Parts: sequence; C-alpha cells; structure tokens
Amino acid sequence: MAAMTLGALGVVYGDIGTSPLYALKEVFHGGHVSPTHDNILGVLSLIFWTMTIIVSIKYVLLILRADNNGEGGLIAMLALATNAVNHKPELRRSLMLVGLFGTAIFYGDGVITPAMTVLGAVEGIDVYAPQFHDLILPLTLVVLTGLFAVQRFGTGGIGKAFGPVMLVWFAALTALGIPHILENPHVLVAVNPAYAATFCMQHKWVAFVALGAVVLVVTGGEALYADLGHFGKKPIRIAWYGIVMPALVVNYFGQGAMLLDHPETVKNPFFNMAPGWAEIPLFVLATLAAIVASQALITAAFSVTKQAIQLGILPRMAVRHTSERDTGQIYVPFVNWGLYVFIVLAVVLFGSSSKLAGAYGIAVTVDMTITTVMTFFVIRHGWKYPLPLCILATGFFFVIDVAFLGSNALKLFAGGWFPLVIGVGMFTLMLTWKQGRRLMRESLQHDAIDLKGFLEAVFISPPMRVSGTAVFLTADQGLTPNALLHNLKHNKVLHEQNLFVTVKHHEVPWVPLAKRIEVEALGQECWQVMLHFGFKDEPDVPQALKLLEKRGVLLEEMETSYFLSRDIVIPTMGSGMAMWREQLFASMHRNASGVADFLNLPTNRIVELGSKVEI
Repeated sequence: MAAMTLGALGVVYGDIGTSPLYALKEVFHGGHVSPTHDNILGVLSLIFWTMTIIVSIKYVLLILRADNNGEGGLIAMLALATNAVNHKPELRRSLMLVGLFGTAIFYGDGVITPAMTVLGAVEGIDVYAPQFHDLILPLTLVVLTGLFAVQRFGTGGIGKAFGPVMLVWFAALTALGIPHILENPHVLVAVNPAYAATFCMQHKWVAFVALGAVVLVVTGGEALYADLGHFGKKPIRIAWYGIVMPALVVNYFGQGAMLLDHPETVKNPFFNMAPGWAEIPLFVLATLAAIVASQALITAAFSVTKQAIQLGILPRMAVRHTSERDTGQIYVPFVNWGLYVFIVLAVVLFGSSSKLAGAYGIAVTVDMTITTVMTFFVIRHGWKYPLPLCILATGFFFVIDVAFLGSNALKLFAGGWFPLVIGVGMFTLMLTWKQGRRLMRESLQHDAIDLKGFLEAVFISPPMRVSGTAVFLTADQGLTPNALLHNLKHNKVLHEQNLFVTVKHHEVPWVPLAKRIEVEALGQECWQVMLHFGFKDEPDVPQALKLLEKRGVLLEEMETSYFLSRDIVIPTMGSGMAMWREQLFASMHRNASGVADFLNLPTNRIVELGSKVEI
C-alpha cells in the first residue's frame, strides 16, 4: 500500500500538485481583484472550498466509485454511460458525441498543461535573477524538447523517480507555507466558507471572473479518476487526504499569509515565499516537479490514444511497447511529436504562464462538466438509483462546474480558443473516422458473399490444397473476406487449414481469457473465429490463436500465413459525408499504420491482397 500510494503521488498528483506555482498569482494578476486583507481571505476561502467540493467530495468520494471493471477515465466513463442507456438509441448517440468531444478536448489539456507548468516553474528566474528574464523562453523550450526526446526510451526509468520527487515536492510545499502561517495565523480563518460567500456577494461580477483563475487549483483533478486502474481507489484516497491536500492547503494559506503582510509580493507569491538560501534548490525542484506533471499528461495521452484506436474512434497509429513486463508502458510517435509541436507553438505564441492561464482552464472545466453529466446517467440508468437522489448528487456539482466553465468562457478570446481549436480538430477527426468506417463497412457488405455458402460452392470442385494454415482477417463475421477471393483467383490454391478471424473490441477495459475466443467449425478444416478484446487489452492475434490448441486446432508458427485485404478508399459524391470529409477519411485510411503492427502479426508471414472500396 505504501508503494502504491507513493506511485500515486508521482503519477496522479503531478498536475494538481504543481498548481501553487501559478494559481494564486493568477487570481490577482488580471487587476480585477486587488490584494486587500478581505480579498485575500475571500480568495483563500474560495480555493479551500473549491478543492474540498470538486476534488475531496466529487472525485474522491463519488466519481471514483464509477469504475469500469476497475478502470477509470473519460473513455471508461463513456463506455459505462452508453451501455447504461443501450435501450435508448437516441440518448446513447448523444452521450457518445458528448463523450467523444470530452476525449478530444483532453488533447487540448495535454498541450496546455506541460507548457503552463514548465513555464510557471522556469519563471522563478524573474524573482531570483530578473536580469536573465530573456532566458525564460529558451530554457523552457530546452526542458520540453529534452522531455519529448526521451519518450521513445520509455517511461519506466523516469517513472520510478516520480513518487520520490513529488514526495519531496509536497514536503517542500508544506515547509514553505508553515513559517508564514506561524507569522500570521489569522489567515486560517479563511477555512470558514463565510469568507468565500462574502467575497462573492460583495464583488459579484469580479468574483465570477476570478473563478476562471481559482479553478487552476483543481486542474489535474481528472487524473484521480483517469489513473484509477493503475493504483486503485485506496492509494489515491490515502495520498490525497494524507499528503496532497494538506500540503496544498498549507502552501496556499502560507502564500496568503505572506500577502497579508507583504502585498507587493503578489507578482509571484510562490517563489517569494522561499528564504534566500533555498532559492536555487526550490527552482530546481519546481522544474523537476513540472517535468513530472508534464510527463503524466504525455503518458495519459499515449494511453487515451491507444484506447481510442481500439474502440475505432481514431485510425491505427504505430504503438511501440517500451517494457517487456508492463503492457501499459507505450510510446506513440505521432502523438508525441504532435503534442510537442503544439506545445512549442503555445509557449512561443503566449510567452508567459499568465497569458497561458487564459487558455488553461477552459479545457479542464469542459471535461469536468462532461464527467458530471456522464456520472448522472451511470448512477441513474446503470446503478438504478432513485431520480431525486441522482439529481441531487450530480446537480450540485453540475451547477458548480457550469459556474467555473462560464467564468473560463470569458477568457475565450484571451487564449481559451487555443485548446478549443485543438479539441474541435480532434473531434472532427474522430467523427470523420468513425462515420467513414461505417460507410466503408456498408459498402463492403453491399457486395459481400455469405461465407458458408461460398465454401460449399468451392468444395463442390475444390482447388489444390497446400500445406500450412491460412488466417484470413475479416471485419465482418460470416462474410467472405476479399483476401480469400483474390487468393483463389490469382493463386488457385487453398491451405490445409483455414481460419476466418474477426477481431472485436468491446466497451470494457478487459476481456478475460476464458471469453477471449469463439470458434465455429465450417467443415473441410475451415473454422470461423471471433476474438474479443477490451479497450485496454493488448490485441495480440497470434497469441490469442494459440488458445485454439485446446479446441484441437494446431497451428505451426512457421507454416501460418496471414492474409490481409489492402483496401483503397475512393471518395464518391452523395455517400452521407461532405466531400472534404471523405477526402480526409481517405487520407487517414491511407496513412493509418498497418493492421500487422496493430495486431502484433509477424510481418514475415503476411500476404496483402488489394481491393478498392468506394464510399
């Protein structure tokens, strides 16, 4: 439990743990809120109760209960919610669209978080050595470039350091805050929610605008749910209540206590807390913590992409495994360098963490709101709780989420457009790929031949049989694969054993081995095989086919060939999608990674036979 809790500190709490670098500073930065005595106490009260309501109650107590066979995250929640309303097709379709948009906007968060966090850490230079201000951007880009360059070596090595680094970081947050609180213990009265209420009632519109910066204290809260499958509920809860929240509260209140006595330090209260001897060590530690927070988002982006590919939401991409023991350690080159390009663009375009703050909150609040909506349908239709209880449980959080989302929407033209553009772009790609695959499947089915009837006709006057096993991969069970038709037409032979294999991905994280494979004998040494995988399973077809040995079907590895149909998509008018989307789908299909890489097929045993598909 201690090891799991330490691991959760490094992976789950990297993002939210580095929010003291910039959160309180941004509340006062815009000039809307002046650092007066009452305002400081009101803002601290807002921060404390925001963390308590959104993280301690919503995520830790409620959302963590909505696990999908032990797994969390928006894709797991999407699967739970859509399965819960299977009996309502229109509602299921709407939830699918909302969930897809939430998944797409995550990539916007994946761009903003590393840029914001690393910039916020490196900007300590402005406090300690302002004469080197011009080095902030170059140093930030060097740190980010190094971080993305080492991704191809795997996260195993750096991951072992995550926990200890963040443990030291949270200890440092506490150590920085305590002296200032002891100097001005009056700051602790901000725990009283009356100060937050008074601040909001007195300032109204200004307080609403300030919520856009206050929400920065809970950015990364989604990670508690997203990483549920890695650590489990108990370590995440122990880490939050025992280490993370106490450290964050002490640090924020320490910053507030310092501002009460020295309001001139509002430009960067975090780094101004440190005594002179600790300036360089704190700068180094803050940069390391920012790297950990960024790494957690990058790893999550790899994981989400792999799950989306297996659910048919994104085209196949090269996914490289960086560990022989842990299948969760992967590297997706396209996502890695795509994120890098957009992060560099964000750093250069915005130039400072304060300007990036305008872009930061909107992606987070959109995901928080979507999670709350999904939770309602899970507990109402999946868990069958009474409607009044469901409305009460999620309605309270929904109102708060919408308030934060509305406040961040005010920053749309101040940078909030940036993650939204990324999210809308990804959403368009996802919808185009999903709809294009449906149109392509319909086109193939229109001219398809029933497999059983075709084999009966073939064996009336059978072709020559050659030794070995042929594995024909087909998307639709029961239909004759084009690869078989081309093989008979050009080679005029049939193998001794023939397997017609369909791979099906389900909206659950894992499918047990006992349910991995279904087999139907078709006669004449031919079998129809269905392989079942969850969205977190490794789709290893050769490994799964070894289970056939228990059914009496023996496969010799060196005598087994995999026959694939290399489909060429030709866009046509009037198919159901705009022509530009058809062209986009054709390009995505053409550039998608091969089925061999995705399904772990041995490349030296593959036979590709081409066919054209019009959509």
